[in-house]
Amino acid sequence: MPGRTAVPMSETSKQTLLVASLLLAGLSTPSFGQNPPPAKKLPAGPPAPQSTHYPILILAFGNDPNWSLRIGQKGPERLDRPGYPPIPLEPSEVTHEAADSWTYHAKDSATGAAVAVHLTREACTDAMNDTLPSAQPPTGKYSFRASAEHAQIGSFKGCARIAAELFPKINNQPDPDEDEDPKKKPPAPTITNFKPPVAVAYVNSAGGVVLSRGTAKKIAAQAGTELALSHDGKKLLYTRPDSGPERTIVLYDFDSGKSLDLVHGLVRQAFWSPEDGRIAFLKAMDRSWQAWLFPAGNPESAVSFSPQPVTALHGWIDNHTILATDSLNAYWLSEETLPQAVALNEIYGATFQIMSSDTIRVNPVNSDLLVVSADYLSAPAGAPVDSMGLAAGFFLYELRSKRRSILCPPDQWGRSAEWSRDGLQIFFTGTDSSRRPGIFRIFWDGTGLQRSLSGSNYVVGQ
Repeated sequence: MPGRTAVPMSETSKQTLLVASLLLAGLSTPSFGQNPPPAKKLPAGPPAPQSTHYPILILAFGNDPNWSLRIGQKGPERLDRPGYPPIPLEPSEVTHEAADSWTYHAKDSATGAAVAVHLTREACTDAMNDTLPSAQPPTGKYSFRASAEHAQIGSFKGCARIAAELFPKINNQPDPDEDEDPKKKPPAPTITNFKPPVAVAYVNSAGGVVLSRGTAKKIAAQAGTELALSHDGKKLLYTRPDSGPERTIVLYDFDSGKSLDLVHGLVRQAFWSPEDGRIAFLKAMDRSWQAWLFPAGNPESAVSFSPQPVTALHGWIDNHTILATDSLNAYWLSEETLPQAVALNEIYGATFQIMSSDTIRVNPVNSDLLVVSADYLSAPAGAPVDSMGLAAGFFLYELRSKRRSILCPPDQWGRSAEWSRDGLQIFFTGTDSSRRPGIFRIFWDGTGLQRSLSGSNYVVGQ
């Protein structure tokens, strides 16, 4: 460097420098400022799971006809219609058709009928009314357009909204009872607004006819069948067997405790009209049974209601119409129109056999819904049978849709099913697990089964 004097390197320093150079030459060259070597390629993993539907926890609803359908985390869960029991649904696959369009598939748990619910994210306005369940929203605009198709009942159109409040049990923890055998765990009751009957009548275990109002019970007769209780629960009709084929229809008054013979001869099956003003009954005429009637206070003025030959009477539909059957058809006999008929094979299907001892009862708040008591053509596995080897049960039938669903529990023998006045409960003569006969109550959706008391032929007043 300028201004400095160079100092000669000693021999020792030269040797040291040579050794250091040789050591450095044996080391790998540093890679500062260069790209690292490519990483080793691993096998490709499965693609990330994609949601097949959105949203979850929604309520679809509409009118004309009124309906609602719940879609939960797994898919469609329940279809509701005013005047009918709810229909449980079994969710199936979901089709994601477009960015904002889905079709949920399911089946009717009772009948196996296919159900499809189509949901599209678009503005929707639907006018609701007061006949829908309380869970329904008021009139307004909603985020989804919805439609549903039930293979038996038909098509529904409407809107949908997010409804997480209808699904209170939402968590990621398994249900501790989830692994239990569902046959050992009865379904939880879902009917909460039912009204226990105030007045009832039945045949006790000794064969006596009992009329009960509140906590008071009276023996109306030592023997009797075909009970019919007035709507106010104060008067009871029953059939008393007499000598030979003849019978007497008797009126029992709860307040006075007195009985009055009304009509005598080849007569049976008396029923009160809806306003309790008239009484219809069967009378043998020209080697066949026909429907007759008379004012409740004047049995002497009985007249023919219809010349149609029948084998059984099943009660009033309204103030002008009576339901009756023969071995082939069910008849809606009317004072105002010609008789209407529906083939019993259509009602019973291939599961039940037609007998004159069967009973058909019309729901008191929905004349389209029947409960039918009959014997199975073939006893279901595990079902108890009577002394003739017959298994008895009962089912619901919708006249318009022709939907049939068995309501009698599979391990029960069930007969003489009768509606409560609120139309939500069914009382029937059955047997418990010990094969003891008794009167049982079940809700119209198949929940809430319980034994009420010992006896048979249970009928309900108010």
